[in-house]
Amino acid sequence: MTGSVMLLDGASLWFRSFYALPEKMTAPDGRPVNAVRGFVDTIAALVSTHQPTRLVVCLDLAWRPKFRTDLIPSYKAHRVAEAGDGAEEVPDTLTPQVDMILNVLRCAGIATSGAEGCEADDVIGTLAFHEAVDDVLVVSGDRDLLQVVADDPVPVRVLYVGRGLAKAELMGPEEVAEKYGVPAERAGVAYAEMSMLRGDPSDGLPGVPGIGEKTGAKLLTQFASLDALEAAAYDDKSAVPARARNSIQNSKEYLSAARVVVAVRTDADTIDSRESDVLPAAPADPAGLDALVEELGIDASIGRLGAALGWA
Repeated sequence: MTGSVMLLDGASLWFRSFYALPEKMTAPDGRPVNAVRGFVDTIAALVSTHQPTRLVVCLDLAWRPKFRTDLIPSYKAHRVAEAGDGAEEVPDTLTPQVDMILNVLRCAGIATSGAEGCEADDVIGTLAFHEAVDDVLVVSGDRDLLQVVADDPVPVRVLYVGRGLAKAELMGPEEVAEKYGVPAERAGVAYAEMSMLRGDPSDGLPGVPGIGEKTGAKLLTQFASLDALEAAAYDDKSAVPARARNSIQNSKEYLSAARVVVAVRTDADTIDSRESDVLPAAPADPAGLDALVEELGIDASIGRLGAALGWA
């Protein structure tokens, strides 16, 4: 697929770059730049392969939003830094590299977008939902974003890079339905509903006891939706198995909260760094980018990025 709008899950990709490359990759002054180099190289590779005409790096302005933790306090609670200030636990040598990456994007002229009180997932969900002209390609290592796949009004596909770019999986409604056993006609929404039932320990979501991925998908296929499944669980004459029936009834409050916590928002009030998300034909700040190249020693990565973007 050649996507016209490429939406990148910023934090997901720079975390993966940080862990994929050794910290011995340093700037001339000795600071690690492994995440910077890996992230810039990732953008270059994605642009070269998929040839988008527009590109947005989506940001977490709130990695653990209050509207989610108010409903399920355990949401991402295990990732809170030991300092207890609510910040995410991030490796000491990655934190300064995030600012470096954002400076590179600014000087290169690559658009970023965030939303107050929201995660990057919500920004991606909003931009994808409201796109009515161009195909959309989302790039992330987070399976939660599989819920945004769609065919109408424009094709929305997810390039899942959880196992690295070399093993990336291009997922649309058909692929999500086939891999996870959810109804094809509502694959994105059904994937989110299956996630609510299954839960996700990596996000601190308990799920419904006794209902895993396969059982959840089977029940959603049988009853068509989570709403219909939950209603059937309170009907003694329905075909919901007794064990699942009891678990669903006992998880009523969780399922109500999970509908908000797990679902990616499509109404986030996005804040964009640039008026246009069109790929830059030249750096927005050539002098600033040259200074960063010299300071960080990232000339090879910026060269690859420039080649992918068609800079002279």
